[in-house]
Amino acid sequence: MHQDITILIGGAAGQGIQTIGALLAKVCHNAGLFIFSVDDFESRIRGGHSFHLLRISETPLSAPCFEPDILVAIDTKTYEYHKNTLSSHGIVLYNSNDSKKAESNIYNIPLELLAQQAGGKIASNTIAAGAVLAILGAAFKDIEQVLKEQFVKKGKSVLDLNLKAGKSGYDIGRKIDSSFCFDFTLVKHENMVMTGAKAAALGALAADCRFFPFYPMSPGTSIISNIVKYSDQLPIIIEQAEDEIAAVNMAVGASFAGVRSMTSTSGGGFCLMTEGLGLAGMSETPLVIINAQRPGPATGLATRTAQADLLFAINASQDEFPRFVFAPGGVIETFDAVKKAFYLSEKYQVPSIILMDQFLADSAKTESGVFEIGHEHKSFLEQETKLYQSKDYLRYKIIDTGISPRRVPCGSDALVRASGNEHTQEGLSIEDPENRSVMVEKRFKKLKLMKNEMAQPLVFYDNSSFFLAAWGSTKGSVMEACAKLREQEIDAGCIIFEDIWPLDFNTIKRLLENKKLIMVEGNATCQMGTLITQQTGIQFNESILKYDGRPFYPEYIMKKAKQIMGY
Repeated sequence: MHQDITILIGGAAGQGIQTIGALLAKVCHNAGLFIFSVDDFESRIRGGHSFHLLRISETPLSAPCFEPDILVAIDTKTYEYHKNTLSSHGIVLYNSNDSKKAESNIYNIPLELLAQQAGGKIASNTIAAGAVLAILGAAFKDIEQVLKEQFVKKGKSVLDLNLKAGKSGYDIGRKIDSSFCFDFTLVKHENMVMTGAKAAALGALAADCRFFPFYPMSPGTSIISNIVKYSDQLPIIIEQAEDEIAAVNMAVGASFAGVRSMTSTSGGGFCLMTEGLGLAGMSETPLVIINAQRPGPATGLATRTAQADLLFAINASQDEFPRFVFAPGGVIETFDAVKKAFYLSEKYQVPSIILMDQFLADSAKTESGVFEIGHEHKSFLEQETKLYQSKDYLRYKIIDTGISPRRVPCGSDALVRASGNEHTQEGLSIEDPENRSVMVEKRFKKLKLMKNEMAQPLVFYDNSSFFLAAWGSTKGSVMEACAKLREQEIDAGCIIFEDIWPLDFNTIKRLLENKKLIMVEGNATCQMGTLITQQTGIQFNESILKYDGRPFYPEYIMKKAKQIMGY
């Protein structure tokens, strides 16, 4: 049986919790192990309670686990909050500078004292990392390699301090007996550790996006932060606007001029962007927006996660116009969804909205999939041809597909007009009722073709007694919950939605009819279930909802599903 353990490192903001997790993850990754990490932190710079969850396995992972096998308690609060979640065979590494504990599974380690002895209190997190890695079975040379990579640029004194601190923690960890040892001599893999935010950034760059206007709003900011590091290497512009309204209108303007553009935000910022979204819809200008969801309304929980903007994204802005909505379920899926959003937005001259969330954006996992570059660079801009003279060019020409020929201003002799008002085929504002009806119908002609571009939901174990139905970032946790239920001889299947809108709901109805559905969603009103019922008439049987700002864990889903199904 393969080894699979979870480590929880907790303390106050500013105590280096993420540094410990990063050191552990790097050493384990170098050894060919697989990881999945999640950060849980308050919206503050110092104090409070934060923790880092790191799951490590010898096989690929798709979800975190909330039952730690090793609890690293930097402060008393961490121990009190998490002692009851510890696995039955779990151990605690307790910072005894805080207060002494004396139980058989608790090991006191005076982190600050040992760090001072090594040469500096700041290295206490390196001591904790060294202790944990010794318990996991790593050799010190593996730790030494990572410490050198991380601290060599900070000078010899800093490097020597951390090497000494790491060895001090390692020697303590070697004295602790545990069943958590991994094989650190595995064949090294070519996989990478990546967050959803970085995958989104790389997807945009792969799609040849050149302009990134944004206004900082967590967790959407992390997407742009991952693009900044490429700004000196690629022909891109990153612009911090004065607010979200300016950011989206900059993106619309640049796209109108022929430059692929994207902005990222969270729910509150997306609210401000809806008028700009409507401008893109009316002017039929490509636009890509990433909404990294967090709990609301208003400021809500700024550093937490949610799935409560689904129906808003589908209906955002005044009146009606077609748009694409995607909700990727993982890292590779995010990369692919962003590329697809650019391609389809430009092909159909409509906005594309990508629904991520804090959990997907900020969690990191070992990704063994393939990041592929395809046809997403293809341009759909109309070029000068012999089909008609430039003087005859109609930006909003009535055409069977609804997709009018798109040119950019000054790209040819043609005069390109656009308007946020209703307009004629030439792009001139007009209030004629007949023209209004024709133009609305023209825009909605695209829908039939747009539906054909959308992938149908993934169905696993098609003949099951009941199905866990989910969308977006809950994918990994739902799939693992389903697999573990089946290991317990519970006949569970799962259905995952990632391409959300527009869908061919006649096909969806045929797919879902006669299936017992349990919706799994990070909102209070079962929004995907409501959408399915609204569009197909199919009623879901039950729901597993979570709206506390924390992600779904497989264990939670399993427990709730068993209760519903009477197991």
